[in-house]
Amino acid sequence: MLIAMVAGEPSGDILGAGLIRTLRQRYPEARFVGVGGPAMLACGFDSITPMERLSVMGFIEPLGRLPELLRLKADLIKRFTGEKPAVFIGIDSPGFNLRLAQSLHDLGIKTVHYVSPSVWAWGQKRIFKIAKAIDLMLTLFPFETDIYQQHGIAVHCVGHPMADRVDPDEHQAQARQQAQQILGLNPSGAQQVVCLMPGSRHDEVARLAPVFLETALICLQSRPDLQFVIPCANKTRLAQVNQLLQHTLSMAAGNALATHSLHQHFSVLDGQSFEAMRAADMVLLASGTATLEAMLLKRPMIVCYKLSAMTWWMASRLVKIPNIALPNLLAGRRLVPEYLQQAVSAPALSTELLAWLADPVRRHALLGDFTRIHCSIRLDADQQAAAAVSALINNPGPSASPDRGTHR
Repeated sequence: MLIAMVAGEPSGDILGAGLIRTLRQRYPEARFVGVGGPAMLACGFDSITPMERLSVMGFIEPLGRLPELLRLKADLIKRFTGEKPAVFIGIDSPGFNLRLAQSLHDLGIKTVHYVSPSVWAWGQKRIFKIAKAIDLMLTLFPFETDIYQQHGIAVHCVGHPMADRVDPDEHQAQARQQAQQILGLNPSGAQQVVCLMPGSRHDEVARLAPVFLETALICLQSRPDLQFVIPCANKTRLAQVNQLLQHTLSMAAGNALATHSLHQHFSVLDGQSFEAMRAADMVLLASGTATLEAMLLKRPMIVCYKLSAMTWWMASRLVKIPNIALPNLLAGRRLVPEYLQQAVSAPALSTELLAWLADPVRRHALLGDFTRIHCSIRLDADQQAAAAVSALINNPGPSASPDRGTHR
């Protein structure tokens, strides 16, 4: 049996790996082919191209890569036409995966999309295209199912695998101390640690890392005891962040000795994002999956979102929701501060960050809300997703029609 999968982001790679492991329990002889990252490759996945070739965001940015993306789509269609998979599972990356799913669906291949596009936030007319392309939508969060049920699209909320892997009752102070020891941070135990996470894509890091680093330097002027840890998604981002850090510190210090002194306040890591957040008292980060991780680890956060000027101009006219950070969306109200586009500035972020660091009562007040949200999405996601996909595979009929009903 061939199971086709395409993931275009590190978060999708993690979801894909969990799904592969649980599907193998049901189909030991299955082969998994398509596009995936290191986590999926470690599960025996056959990726026909590096996953990072799909890691592109925004409205304008993908245009420069359009010929390459079209070639990849054609290659995948050719591959799956020659050997029809039992199912195609697109994991997030809806701009690419939904178009590919439509082509495969037209060929009679059953299709699943894992991670709902933000149709509840913008572009709600996309729901009609989804209905024609997808046999089953797997959502991570309960609030996402309503729009699919309203349009007769089969949908199943599986929860989030990260919520399954993190203990909602973890002792926070103990976990923080253990993580700091593992990473070699805060040896005296007297300092506060801030985790900086400017994103996993090149453009994200280019836009946010300089602002985050300048924020850190402003904070150090009044709080010279602070430590900053910066986990990087891969070695390419590691090199990028190190270069930006060296440039920022050199410009701020003016001489080699002062640069070295400032550098001691920063630890740049290859991976280890979970441990970095666990070690932190506060997290300053790009909007995205990392905000969910920080929430599950019960870490107070400041969320930033910054796009290219043209992409922001378009997005700001389409998005109709008051909050964009996942903890705020899941709570239905503003739990954590959000800074968008021009508001993302070092003076503003440093003021916010220092205020949170100085207020342990405010930080502790978030724990109850974070725990309640955590429990609501802790549903054994890998098993739920595998069971839903298996039910679709075992349906003896052809690729199902969009009006075949809904389920949870």
